[in-house]
Amino acid sequence: MATERSFTVVLQDIMRNVQEIIRAEVRLAKAEIREEASKAFSSMVWVMVGAVCAAFALTFLLWTVVYAVGLVWPMWAATLVVAAVLGIAGAVMLSRGIQRMKHVSPTPERTVETIKENVAWVKQQSIK
Repeated sequence: MATERSFTVVLQDIMRNVQEIIRAEVRLAKAEIREEASKAFSSMVWVMVGAVCAAFALTFLLWTVVYAVGLVWPMWAATLVVAAVLGIAGAVMLSRGIQRMKHVSPTPERTVETIKENVAWVKQQSIK
């Protein structure tokens, strides 16, 4: 025959379980936030590299291409064409970084879902 546990023992077990659930949720939230921060950092690197590449490209290509095109067209037209091409290249790189940033989620979605499940479980256990 099974021995019945006292109310205080059952309550202590429930409290320990709830505490362990909360600790597990905090660990999960930390892991998710770390993962999303890593994605954000990676995206920012793309944006920064794109901006630096665009700046270097602007400097070197302006000198090279402007002189080359300046042999055929007036210098003002050569600089205008080169600036337009470099602007497009920089816009493409910045756009790529911004697109990657859109995939970063600041909300720890798995943690929120498991917290909802745990709240439902605690409510169910308190009804019994």
